[in-house]
Amino acid sequence: MKIAIFGAGSIGIYIGASLLAAGADVLFIGRSRMRQQIVSQGLLLSDLEGRRQCFEGKNFPYQESTAALAEADLILVTVKSADSATAAIAIAEHAKPSALIVSLQNGVGNVDTLRSLLSGWQVLAAMVPFNVVQMEGNRFHRASGGELMIEKNARLEPWLALFRQAHLPLQLCDDFAAVQWGKLLLNLNNALNALSGLALKSQLSQRAYRRCLALLIEEALGLLHAAGIRPARIARVGPRLLPALLRLPDAIFKRVAATMLKIDPEARSSMWQDLQAGRLTEVDYLNGAIVRLAESLARDAPANRRITALIHAAEQGSSQPWSGDALYRECGGKDLLK
Repeated sequence: MKIAIFGAGSIGIYIGASLLAAGADVLFIGRSRMRQQIVSQGLLLSDLEGRRQCFEGKNFPYQESTAALAEADLILVTVKSADSATAAIAIAEHAKPSALIVSLQNGVGNVDTLRSLLSGWQVLAAMVPFNVVQMEGNRFHRASGGELMIEKNARLEPWLALFRQAHLPLQLCDDFAAVQWGKLLLNLNNALNALSGLALKSQLSQRAYRRCLALLIEEALGLLHAAGIRPARIARVGPRLLPALLRLPDAIFKRVAATMLKIDPEARSSMWQDLQAGRLTEVDYLNGAIVRLAESLARDAPANRRITALIHAAEQGSSQPWSGDALYRECGGKDLLK
């Protein structure tokens, strides 16, 4: 049974190579740049527990043509959110109707996009809680913890043992829309991290940035409540308690929320990596999703709207790092010294 990784970015490479190391029959489908990188440098996986796995580049199973989707029994979609429709069209053209499609993408609308264009296929939603950072020497490092979460479905049964063996156990969930919104709340920090220019651990260790994140989450929670949506708890602390936790003074936060800071010092958000590489980000599918939710309710989301605008400016070359206090003011925060 063959697995296709459709979208060979950091998450796709890490998950696919982990499955490959566990003995799975895996095929990667992505852009020429990544194929050339793997051929010339090979590939190294690493994680917080000290596991390391090397792969030679010469015979690495990588294709640029989406026609290779025809071989797959399981297709893990890891393309950027903006490419979901294009990915669905390629799957519809090449994949066999019996293939199981799983979205491992950020945001809340990707599965709906895939399903609307793939009516003849089973499409499941899934969520990646951990951060993967691409480092020098073509090393892909898992820099934080958490288990993959996926929509419960009987067709997953043949794959569960393989994912466990790959150190990627699947946590099956009933109400997956709640899981996606819960993850999106945490992902609102991706933009703040990208604008800060700091590593994630350093950024989250500073109260000014955390207070900005608290504003974004609090704004989102009010809108979710108005829409009748109850986000699931993804972190150890429930969504409603997150803003208060984030506003704690640094010394107290580091004691109370030690697990939240259990991040590799080198980790950064994928949005920061996109800006550094000159790529468009997924901000419209994260903070922008909160703005659209507000618009659907005839309301506003000024903090998330402003952060979305700042990321778009950074995509156009406005890339100076923002201090936590400056971002807090941009989001409408006050009483910086309290």
